[in-house]
Amino acid sequence: MLVISSREFRDNQKKYMDLADNNQQVIIQRGKGKAYALTPVSDKDRYFMNPEVVAEIREGIDQYLAGKTTKVNKADLDQLLGL
Repeated sequence: MLVISSREFRDNQKKYMDLADNNQQVIIQRGKGKAYALTPVSDKDRYFMNPEVVAEIREGIDQYLAGKTTKVNKADLDQLLGL
Protein backbone atom coordinates (compact mmCIF):
# COMPACT_ATOMS: atom_id res chain seq x y z
CA MET A 1 0.00 0.00 0.00
CA LEU A 2 1.25 3.43 -0.95
CA VAL A 3 0.12 6.50 1.01
CA ILE A 4 0.71 9.87 -0.63
CA SER A 5 -0.33 13.47 -0.01
CA SER A 6 -2.94 15.18 -2.15
CA ARG A 7 -0.24 17.53 -3.43
CA GLU A 8 1.95 14.59 -4.48
CA PHE A 9 -1.06 13.11 -6.28
CA ARG A 10 -1.81 16.40 -8.09
CA ASP A 11 1.81 16.72 -9.18
CA ASN A 12 2.07 13.11 -10.45
CA GLN A 13 -1.45 11.95 -11.33
CA LYS A 14 -0.43 9.77 -14.28
CA LYS A 15 2.14 7.90 -12.19
CA TYR A 16 -0.37 7.03 -9.47
CA MET A 17 -3.18 6.17 -11.89
CA ASP A 18 -0.80 3.81 -13.69
CA LEU A 19 0.06 2.20 -10.35
CA ALA A 20 -3.65 1.78 -9.54
CA ASP A 21 -4.20 0.25 -13.00
CA ASN A 22 -1.52 -2.30 -12.09
CA ASN A 23 -3.29 -3.29 -8.86
CA GLN A 24 -1.14 -1.16 -6.55
CA GLN A 25 -3.22 0.15 -3.66
CA VAL A 26 -2.85 3.95 -3.59
CA ILE A 27 -4.19 6.00 -0.68
CA ILE A 28 -4.34 9.78 -0.99
CA GLN A 29 -4.07 11.53 2.37
CA ARG A 30 -5.83 14.89 2.55
CA GLY A 31 -5.08 16.99 5.58
CA LYS A 32 -5.48 15.39 8.96
CA GLY A 33 -7.81 12.44 9.03
CA LYS A 34 -9.27 12.31 5.51
CA ALA A 35 -8.02 9.69 3.09
CA TYR A 36 -9.19 8.37 -0.27
CA ALA A 37 -8.46 5.12 -2.10
CA LEU A 38 -7.57 5.40 -5.78
CA THR A 39 -9.16 2.52 -7.68
CA PRO A 40 -9.99 2.05 -11.36
CA VAL A 41 -13.66 1.94 -12.35
CA SER A 42 -14.56 -1.18 -14.33
CA ASP A 43 -17.33 -1.64 -16.89
CA LYS A 44 -19.31 -3.44 -14.19
CA ASP A 45 -19.05 -0.38 -11.94
CA ARG A 46 -20.20 1.89 -14.77
CA TYR A 47 -23.29 -0.28 -15.22
CA PHE A 48 -24.39 0.37 -11.65
CA MET A 49 -23.70 4.11 -11.98
CA ASN A 50 -26.26 4.33 -14.83
CA PRO A 51 -29.30 6.24 -13.45
CA GLU A 52 -31.71 4.05 -15.44
CA VAL A 53 -30.26 0.88 -13.92
CA VAL A 54 -30.38 2.37 -10.43
CA ALA A 55 -34.04 3.37 -10.98
CA GLU A 56 -34.92 -0.19 -12.07
CA ILE A 57 -33.19 -1.65 -9.02
CA ARG A 58 -35.02 0.77 -6.72
CA GLU A 59 -38.32 -0.11 -8.39
CA GLY A 60 -37.61 -3.81 -7.77
CA ILE A 61 -36.82 -3.12 -4.11
CA ASP A 62 -40.06 -1.14 -3.74
CA GLN A 63 -42.04 -4.00 -5.31
CA TYR A 64 -40.41 -6.47 -2.92
CA LEU A 65 -41.18 -4.28 0.11
CA ALA A 66 -44.79 -3.94 -1.07
CA GLY A 67 -45.09 -7.73 -1.22
CA LYS A 68 -45.39 -7.86 -5.01
CA THR A 69 -43.33 -11.02 -5.35
CA THR A 70 -43.78 -14.51 -6.72
CA LYS A 71 -42.47 -17.54 -4.86
CA VAL A 72 -40.69 -20.00 -7.14
CA ASN A 73 -40.22 -23.63 -6.20
CA LYS A 74 -36.68 -24.90 -6.47
CA ALA A 75 -37.79 -27.55 -8.95
CA ASP A 76 -39.16 -24.87 -11.32
CA LEU A 77 -36.08 -22.63 -11.16
CA ASP A 78 -34.24 -24.17 -14.16
CA GLN A 79 -37.32 -23.82 -16.34
CA LEU A 80 -37.86 -20.22 -15.22
CA LEU A 81 -34.27 -19.34 -16.04
CA GLY A 82 -34.42 -21.19 -19.36
CA LEU A 83 -31.71 -23.68 -18.42
